Amino acid sequence: MASFSFGAGNAGKLARIPLYAAGRLAGAVIPRTSGEWVFGSAAGLADGGWALWTEAVETHGANGTWLTGNADQAREAQRRGVRWAPKSSLRGYWRTARARVVVVTHGFGDVNRYAVSGAFVVQLWHGIPLKRIGLDSPETLRSRFLPRSRWVRALLRIMYRRAGSDIAVLPAASQLVRGRLESAFGLPVGRVAVTGEPRVDVLSSGTADERRAAGRAIVESATGVVAAGTRFVLYAPTWRDGDEDPSIPDTAEWRLILDVLERHDAVLLVRPHHLGAGRYAPPAGSDRVRLMGSDVVADVTPALAGMDVLITDYSSLAYDAGLIPLPVLYLAPDLEAYAARRGFYGTYAEVAGPDPASDWQTACRQLDAVLGDPDARDERIGRSRRLSDRVHAFRDGGNTARVYRVILAGLAARSKGSA
Repeated sequence: MASFSFGAGNAGKLARIPLYAAGRLAGAVIPRTSGEWVFGSAAGLADGGWALWTEAVETHGANGTWLTGNADQAREAQRRGVRWAPKSSLRGYWRTARARVVVVTHGFGDVNRYAVSGAFVVQLWHGIPLKRIGLDSPETLRSRFLPRSRWVRALLRIMYRRAGSDIAVLPAASQLVRGRLESAFGLPVGRVAVTGEPRVDVLSSGTADERRAAGRAIVESATGVVAAGTRFVLYAPTWRDGDEDPSIPDTAEWRLILDVLERHDAVLLVRPHHLGAGRYAPPAGSDRVRLMGSDVVADVTPALAGMDVLITDYSSLAYDAGLIPLPVLYLAPDLEAYAARRGFYGTYAEVAGPDPASDWQTACRQLDAVLGDPDARDERIGRSRRLSDRVHAFRDGGNTARVYRVILAGLAARSKGSA
């Protein structure tokens, strides 16, 4: 499993300052082509980036290029028959430098980071933030280069703010989320649009039965588990800035987990964060635990509709589960340390409720209840509904279309202003 930390990433960012400066100079003289879009995402051809590609390119005929970050993404682009280029290649640089619209979901490194300046940047982001992100979190400004230097942190803050100023549109799920994103990216009022997130349209489109069937089909295809009565429990811990996940079960905890799964004919699908660290090694001889990382299912969002329970800690999937709605259990063994180091928007209890588990023993008791007691399940689903009501302003499957219209309006306003 790949591991990434802000410390290493920011040290690299500081080392690349001359390349960023050269990119800005080039961006001032290379003309951008009206109607040309480039897309990229750390998740691959998935998530909100792919939803907007479908709307802009396939529905409305925008001239799009998908920029790939590795060989797997390149093969997937070829399979889907889309125009693509490696983001770090000369062609990837040129496509980014010429594009009027640049679409990313994580950061400018989703495309060619040195050719973004001057584009109409659409930052879709990749989840409603529970943990503090961007300029709101001290973690964002950590660096392995002179880690105690206030000057280095100040320089990094300036760089993050400068990068944020390039963002023209950032969709938000609701007014509550809008405030978080404006603060995290240092954006003025008007850049963050309350349109709903494109990546979750799949959880609001069609009927509940159709979404359920499609979600189970994804899981069954990925895992080979096709028994009609089997229930799927998704365990999705979030990223810990390169540190190992503290909730990786030991041998005794795996036995507890397997006991619950066997009792309720359930399968645990473990989805480690794609930038995380640590190895999940369930006991041999059991088919009740399957790994379902991003290398197996690139976009987990549509698969959520096929799940029966979600277990997570600080992941934005907890907000997404409310659209189904899905019962959610919270397992946060490092809650105090994580809150002190990273921090939350609001309090953790506002999301997780009064009883987050601090160990697998407690989590297994809660899972046993949710799988075996309809009242316990309904109570957890009620929590998910209430959480969804607070953070999702739209549930009509039209988020991507709204974002596309906001982009067109922004392009028109920019063209009028430069005329």
